[in-house]
This record gives sequence, structure tokens and C-alpha cells, in this order.
Amino acid sequence: MKTFAGMKTLARLGTLSALAALTPSLAFAHSGGPHVHGLFVGLEHPLLGVDHLLAMVAVGMIGARAGGRSIVLVPLFFVSAMVAGALLGMAGIGLPSLETGIALSLVVFGAMVGLARPQPLAAAAALTALFGLFHGNAHGLEIPENASGIAYAAGFVLGTSMLHAIGALSVLTLARWPTTVRTAGVATSLVGMAMAVQAF
Repeated sequence: MKTFAGMKTLARLGTLSALAALTPSLAFAHSGGPHVHGLFVGLEHPLLGVDHLLAMVAVGMIGARAGGRSIVLVPLFFVSAMVAGALLGMAGIGLPSLETGIALSLVVFGAMVGLARPQPLAAAAALTALFGLFHGNAHGLEIPENASGIAYAAGFVLGTSMLHAIGALSVLTLARWPTTVRTAGVATSLVGMAMAVQAF
């Protein structure tokens, strides 16, 4: 019963995130052109980079493992910080040690998923928000010159929310096999370690 309720909450979160992300693009009077280009480039960006993809899925898993309000709040803190980081990037401000920070996010997020006990909401929200700044900053710095900033931002928020939902849903679906989820966390950490070595 709890799993069903959690899935309903997750479905609502995904729907609201999608609507919120798409709202700016609805203001454009015509299809095609740089606005749509920006939307789809932003949407695909978190899906194409393994670092972003693994981190976003892990954030959803962290929220779902913590349970209760965390399934919504942990991804929300991440997305909010990501948007703040993206705004800095769009303004041409890059965070120091950006690639290292992204790599370390995989190590930390993977460890949080792999731990036997889920983290409390305050710790999970703080850590995901911290690393959300780095991921958002990378998104903002990589925005194509011919892409609309608002549409691009809407795209990567939507793509990120979808990956959070996938991560949370995987935890709920695999509730009977917690070792599988924890193994996925360990694998994410190992990928992060390999990327951190390359970043140094």
C-alpha cells in the first residue's frame, strides 16, 4: 500500500515538474527556430552525459530511499540549486574545480544510495543541493550560443526531473531487492572515482 501511495506521489511530481518546465516554452508564438532548439538541446543534455545521467538518477533514488516527503523534497532541493548554478553559468561565472565537483557528486551520491541506512532529509537535501550547483553550472556554461536561455533551462529541468523520477521509481519497484539498489549505488561511486582521477 505504501509503495502504491509513493508511486502516486511520484507520478504527481513528474507531472508537475513537466508542466513547470514546459510552461516557458508555451509562451512562444510559433514552433521551430531557436526556442525549440534550445528546449530540446536542454532536454537531451542530462541524458547524453553519463556523469549527469547517473547523478540525476541517484538523486531520485536517495529521495525515495529516505521515504516520506524526501521523495519530493530531495529532488526539489537539487533542481533549485541546479537552476542557481545554471544562472551563474549563463552569466559566464564558472565554479572552481567544476569537473572534479561533478565527479565527486557521483562518489557521494553513490555512497548515499549504497549505505544500508538512508540519510536523514536535512543531510540528503544539503548534499544534493551542494552538488546540484555544480551540475547546473555545467549546464549553464555549455548552453549553445543559438539556443534560447529560457527554453534551454526548461529542457534541462524537464530532463533532470524525468531522471529523478526514474531513480525514485526504480527504488520503489525494487523494494524487495534492496541489495540491487545498493549495488547500483556502489557502481555509481566507482564511476565517480574513475572520473575524479581523470579530472585531477
